[in-house]
Amino acid sequence: MKFLSYDSKFSQVMIRVCYACWLNLIWFVCSIPIVTVGASTTALYYVMLKLARGEEGNVTSMFFRSFKENFKQATVLWLIMLAAGIFLGLDGYILVNLRRTAAGPLAVFWTILLAVVIAAAVFYVIVLIYLFPLVASVRNTNRAMLKNSFLIGAHYLFCTILVFAIHFAVFFVTVRFFTPLLLLGEGLSAMLSSILLWRVIDACTYDPDEEDEDEEKTDDSGEEPEQ
Repeated sequence: MKFLSYDSKFSQVMIRVCYACWLNLIWFVCSIPIVTVGASTTALYYVMLKLARGEEGNVTSMFFRSFKENFKQATVLWLIMLAAGIFLGLDGYILVNLRRTAAGPLAVFWTILLAVVIAAAVFYVIVLIYLFPLVASVRNTNRAMLKNSFLIGAHYLFCTILVFAIHFAVFFVTVRFFTPLLLLGEGLSAMLSSILLWRVIDACTYDPDEEDEDEEKTDDSGEEPEQ
């Protein structure tokens, strides 16, 4: 039956779902120490972005290769984001309670501060959405990764909203309606998000190795390489 053949769309979708399930398990195990969540998420997106581009390979080998290569930078960035997230969460919790018990000008003051924290939280979420897919795709400094994550997310705001909606929907459905979806969890979110993210990331980045090869071709031939 063509419906069940390897090349059919149904089979390809099911293969991707199996990949998502397997990679979600690896991601979860590798994230248990907490401090390695950044490296695990980077490796997960490295594989999912490859698959979204139509590049095949051993997904387990690709995952651990990216995990090893990006471990240091991804871990540093994750610890920065974790600290910032805890700080924003505590600030928001305190300000909500202060605003609830205050009255008059003091209530207005706490409301303004709460609005600032909410704005910072939006900034934080945008950076968090793009940070690890970006680490998985390009080489740059930590500061540039954080800055570019926000700039790309703000520029492609519709894509950012869709990726956030994917993660929220998977989380909500898992917690509220279908707990077994936990077997897919972050793997499914990364798979669906990568379908949207790979074009955006490719449009905003370049491969320095590829650029060097093009320059060498130009130097050798004296002509621009054919496009």
